[in-house]
Amino acid sequence: QPGLCPAAVPRGPVCRGGVMDRVAVIVPTLRRPEGLADALASLMAQQGVGDRLGEIVVVDNDREPSARAVAERFQAQAFPVIYVHEPTVGVASARNAGLAATDAPLIAFLDDDEIASPGWLTALLATQKTTGADVVFGPIRGRAPEAAADVRPYLEDFFGRAGPTTDALIDHPFGCGNSLMVRATALPGPAPFEVRWDQSGGEDDALFAALSARGGRYGWSAAAWVDEVAPAHRANLAYTLSRAFAYGQSPSQAAWAKRDVAGVVKWMAVGAVQLAGWSLIALPLTLLRRPGRARARDRAARGLGQILWLPGLAPRFYGASELQRLDRAASP
Repeated sequence: QPGLCPAAVPRGPVCRGGVMDRVAVIVPTLRRPEGLADALASLMAQQGVGDRLGEIVVVDNDREPSARAVAERFQAQAFPVIYVHEPTVGVASARNAGLAATDAPLIAFLDDDEIASPGWLTALLATQKTTGADVVFGPIRGRAPEAAADVRPYLEDFFGRAGPTTDALIDHPFGCGNSLMVRATALPGPAPFEVRWDQSGGEDDALFAALSARGGRYGWSAAAWVDEVAPAHRANLAYTLSRAFAYGQSPSQAAWAKRDVAGVVKWMAVGAVQLAGWSLIALPLTLLRRPGRARARDRAARGLGQILWLPGLAPRFYGASELQRLDRAASP
C-alpha cells in the first residue's frame, strides 16, 4: 500500500510510526543560475511541511560544476541542500543522480525553471495521502515574459499545465516537473530513468508506461501550483513547434512499441487529417500574422509528428542539444 513502510525499512527519520513521510525534492539544473536561485528560494519558503522535507537535492548537469555556488548559497537556510555534480549531460542521468543522493521514500521533482507556490509541497503530500496515488501531479502556470506579445498567450499555455479543479485520481500521467512519487512503487531500482532518453527526453514517458503496466495510479493536486518561466531561447515558435512535432510522434511510437501495426496506421491516418486541416487554417493566419496562427501551426505540427514517427526523426531537446542552445543564446 503506497505510503506505508516496507518491513525492511527501519523506523526512524525515514519512517515514523510505520508511515513513509519523509520527502526529498530533486531539482535538476543546467546552466540556469537565476532560475535555479528562484526555484530554491521558493522551496525555502514552503509552508506546513515541517521536518517532512528531509533534503533538497540539486543536480548540476553541466559538464563543469557551474551551479555549485548557487546551491551553496542556500545550504544554511530552512531546509538541507545536497549538491550533486552529474557531468553526463542528459535529463535521465540527472534524475538518476538525484535519486542516488537520497534515501527518502517520497520524491518530488521541481525543474530549474519552475517556482513553487508556498503551499506546493504540502498540497502534493496531502493529495498523495488521500488518493493513495503512486504519482501526483500539480498545475503549472506558464510564463513567457520575453516573448513577443502576439504569441505570448499561446506560449504561456504551451508551457503551462491544467487539470481538474479538485483533487482526484486521473487516468493519465503528465511530465515529471511538478510531481510527487512514491519511490517504492513509481521509482523501482537504483536508476529507474532510462539513459537512452538522455538527449531527446521521454524518460518520464517510459517510466510511466512501465508504472501503468504494473497497475500504478496517478493523482492530481489542484492546489499544488508552480509557475514555469520559459527562458528566451525556448519562448519562441521554432522551439515550441518542434516540441509539438515530438508530442505528435508519441501515440504512433507507443503503438509501434506494442507492435500494434493497426494502431500505427490509425494514428498516421489521424495525423494526415490533422495536418491537412490545420495547415489550411494556419496558412492564411500566418500570412496575415494573426495571433491564432501559433495554435494552428502547433496542431499541424502534431499531425505531422504522427506521420513521421520513426525514432530517428525525433528532435532533441536535452543534453548536448540544450547546451548548444544555451551557447547560442549567450553569444553576442
